[in-house]
Amino acid sequence: MEEGKNLSKEEIRGIVETLLFATQKPLSVKEIKDIIEIEDTKIIQEIIDEVKTEYLQSGRSFKLAEIAGGFQLTTDPVYAKWLRKLYKVARSDYLTRPSLETLSIIAYKQPVTRAEIEFIRGVNVDGVIKNLLQKGLIRISGKKKAIGAPFLYSTTRFFLQYFGLNSLEDLPQLPEFQESDIKLGDEMLVENEPHPSDDNEVSGAKEERDEPSPSVRQGKPDNEKEIGGVQDGSRTDTKED
Repeated sequence: MEEGKNLSKEEIRGIVETLLFATQKPLSVKEIKDIIEIEDTKIIQEIIDEVKTEYLQSGRSFKLAEIAGGFQLTTDPVYAKWLRKLYKVARSDYLTRPSLETLSIIAYKQPVTRAEIEFIRGVNVDGVIKNLLQKGLIRISGKKKAIGAPFLYSTTRFFLQYFGLNSLEDLPQLPEFQESDIKLGDEMLVENEPHPSDDNEVSGAKEERDEPSPSVRQGKPDNEKEIGGVQDGSRTDTKED
């Protein structure tokens, strides 16, 4: 820890801003501290708070956001269409409505089995689950202690990064959850979309298609409340947009 020992606060701030500008993933205070090689994490947190406030008050086109337990510079959604041109983001790279609905169920009810997801959505989700696993947004988090020991699915740290969340506690509270939260705008997706060179990017994934779920065809009861465009119970409409 000798290299950063004699650095002034202004020099440390310059290094911190440089790291945040260059990184393609959120950096934690500890990671920044280890890179600069200083003992005190308080000065790093202090600088981050100052930078965050300065960017916010000066009306910059970007901000310093706390994402997935770290910090990262993100752009204002109003500039999304220009970023889309820069990176030539194809619409096929976006999450489809079936993917968003399935991901919403997993996020709020995790850990959850495929059968439980299908009962809520009313359609087969094999293709959707495979696609979300390939994208690194969900993971197999264990097996349920039930007949057949079905896999349990949960969200990943990359899920938080993708949607600009610091933790699952930042998800909208269920009473506040609206249909608009399912129909995420292009701006939000582009704002938090990882750089094309990111290791987590999965290209060429086949478009998932939903099939009616056998459990729904058997007529299981719809006995739970609706959650913002995703019904926590069987759906009567199996048609996807």
